[in-house]
Amino acid sequence: MKTILRLPTVISRTGLSRSTLYLRIAEGRFPRPISLGGRAVGWLESDITEWIETRIEESRKGGVA
Repeated sequence: MKTILRLPTVISRTGLSRSTLYLRIAEGRFPRPISLGGRAVGWLESDITEWIETRIEESRKGGVA
C-alpha cells in the first residue's frame, strides 16, 4: 500500500519551508507532488523517504544537497 503525505507532513519530515519545497520542485531538486483532485496535492511517502536518504548519503560524502 502506498501512503500519500500532505504538505504539513512533508514540511515536518524534511525541515524545509513551503516556499523552499516549491522552489526545489521548480528546479527539479525535489519530488513533484501528485494531484489528489481539485486543488489538493500530496507526495508519495516513498519518494520523500528516498529524497531524505539521498540527502543523508550526500551529506556524509561531503556533497552539497
